[in-house]
Amino acid sequence: MTHRIAILGASGYTGAELVRLIAGHPNMKITALAAERKAGQTMAQVFPHLRHLDLPTLCKIGEIDFGQIDLCFCALPHKTSQEIIRELPKTLKIVDLSADFRLRDPEAYQEWYGNPHAAVAMQEEAVYGLTEFYRNEIAAARLVAGTGCNAATGQYVLRPLIAAGVIDLDEIILDLKCAVSGAGRALKENLLHAELSEGYHAYAVGGTHRHLGEFDQEFSKLAGRPVRIQFTPHLIPVNRGILATAYVRGAADEIHGALSRAYADEPFLQVLPLGETPSTHHVRGSNFCHLGVVADRIAGRSIIVGALDNLTKGSSGQALQNANLMLREPETEGLLMAPLFP
Repeated sequence: MTHRIAILGASGYTGAELVRLIAGHPNMKITALAAERKAGQTMAQVFPHLRHLDLPTLCKIGEIDFGQIDLCFCALPHKTSQEIIRELPKTLKIVDLSADFRLRDPEAYQEWYGNPHAAVAMQEEAVYGLTEFYRNEIAAARLVAGTGCNAATGQYVLRPLIAAGVIDLDEIILDLKCAVSGAGRALKENLLHAELSEGYHAYAVGGTHRHLGEFDQEFSKLAGRPVRIQFTPHLIPVNRGILATAYVRGAADEIHGALSRAYADEPFLQVLPLGETPSTHHVRGSNFCHLGVVADRIAGRSIIVGALDNLTKGSSGQALQNANLMLREPETEGLLMAPLFP
């Protein structure tokens, strides 16, 4: 069976990544591509690296016949996404890549994103899209909320450790470096080459980054008590990749064992031998996440490092993985390509 796919927001980085991935999927066909400001253009004009593909011309969302669509990926900005999704047919399967449906509590959404939620009933319906931990719920869902790329990386590092009780929940520090594509494709002064290259900087310092809302929600639910971590993201002058380094109180061998057991059967999560650490170079362009554990020189403390591609496993690859489950396709379909190297 060929599933008919629409992508809303196809002119952004995550939209282009979805097209790249779906092009290699044997049972999906892209039927509609929407990009309001670039409607009427071809994908070859917007993304020349996709010119070899036979794709529909970009259109406006209102021009799509959703009765002819089996699943829709929504790669629109937050706030815009909820307003569009609430008007879509109630029978349509949707994977949302924005932040609009990640937080279950409407008050938490307003706190972190600064405006009331416009589709509260759908917010309650949405399933959080961290595939490896919500697999059964995703398979039965109509609306799946993709995670933040930073939030996904931090959770792959820390969730099994919280669940296994092998770390002190009150002493978690997460230091994260994210590639510039994580900021989107819109023109911003601080992302100009002359402003960004040859250096990197911390941002949202002191607990203001919006992905903290996801950490608070997911870690507290998992632990059965409030869990608040220290988290500082850094913007680095590379195109793709996230490297997350967590500093915790806990024994390295127990931590490594907990990660190894949790991910033993996961096709995309690979735990390195104890003492080795991953690199973003080794996951670039892939749906893999690599994790490493090292004992700190201070007794009883450990360091865990996770690496993934923010556009693939952190966003569009995760979205396709979830869509496979929703459409009863093999979970790995279209996603087993090897990382790009060098």
